[in-house]
Amino acid sequence: MYDFVVVGVGPAGARLARRTAEAGYDVLALEKGTVGTPLACSGHVSTDLWEYVPEGRETDLRQNRVYGANFHLGGPDSRAYPFYKSEAVSNVVDRVALDRTLADAARAAGADVREGHTVTGVDVGDDHATVTARTDGETITFETRLVAGCDGPVSRVRREAGLPDPTETLHGVLAFEDTPDHGDFVDVHLTVPRFFAWRIPRGDAGVEYGLAAPPGADVTERFERLTDAYGAETTRRCSGGIPVGPPDTVTGDRVFLVGDAAAQTKPFTGGGILYGMTAADCAAETVDPDDPATLAAYERAWRAELGREIRLGGLIRRAYSLPDPVQRLGLGALDGEIGVHMDRPTSFFSATHLRALAGGLLPWSGRGDPDPQRTDGGQSE
Repeated sequence: MYDFVVVGVGPAGARLARRTAEAGYDVLALEKGTVGTPLACSGHVSTDLWEYVPEGRETDLRQNRVYGANFHLGGPDSRAYPFYKSEAVSNVVDRVALDRTLADAARAAGADVREGHTVTGVDVGDDHATVTARTDGETITFETRLVAGCDGPVSRVRREAGLPDPTETLHGVLAFEDTPDHGDFVDVHLTVPRFFAWRIPRGDAGVEYGLAAPPGADVTERFERLTDAYGAETTRRCSGGIPVGPPDTVTGDRVFLVGDAAAQTKPFTGGGILYGMTAADCAAETVDPDDPATLAAYERAWRAELGREIRLGGLIRRAYSLPDPVQRLGLGALDGEIGVHMDRPTSFFSATHLRALAGGLLPWSGRGDPDPQRTDGGQSE
């Protein structure tokens, strides 16, 4: 019998498998296809990522460094409101290679990571749970003390356990252009109902275009207008759900959810790589498979770590739907150099950001400069 069966080997599942295996537990991790594919998520993530990646892999995985964002209330030719730092705010990474690197780290720690296993059922008994999976036309069952649902927005584990759904699930679309772009800034367009569209330079890997909106908001049509406005010739397109708003509980009898399955994402960007791995660490540090009652400790721990950030992130997202004149006033007042961490909305109130904000209000400050980017030819590397 396993101590943990982890369903889904994205960043959250791989991190949980690695941490629990390192703690000496017997861990099985099941991925329905090949780890990292099909690609359905952006690879734009804060520099905190490298704390979770094995040493020496940063250079291989990083495609570009990002120093800020240009916010638009219209198309590419509309006025840009720049927010930036003097050091890298975030990195663009090879998302497929990232997932595989994290899965390899779980294997190296002792976890049994199996691809091509589609979980079809989870049955919870008094003293263990049974996970049923299909592989190569064969049905296999695994007995385990606990089941971790790390299987994304449309979580089979969540459904089998009868746990509540996220507050909402957005429809996201991505496409890629192959022309290299080493630009320092991402572009964010607040022209989408209740969310936004984006353009991310990915170095030699090209450019990523994306858009997310509530289902039924003409997502595909809006996305095509975005890429047409940029004159982009995209060659690959993918789409997927973006869960926003964790439910009241993400734990049940011998079952718990981590990552997108638990909607442990940033409400203002939809990103969940760092939040999911943070929650995985909370689970590894609090859950004892011999004592399912410790699942309550996981519930408390991840909410203590991420709850405030998620709540503040929800308030930021509401600003996307403010009337244009209010948005222009706010962006114009706040643009320039910032001290905010992209994963932590609470950093808006940090001493670093408040100093930057105060400096920008002085008449001799350089904030609002229409060309704040570095003077190195736009090369990030």
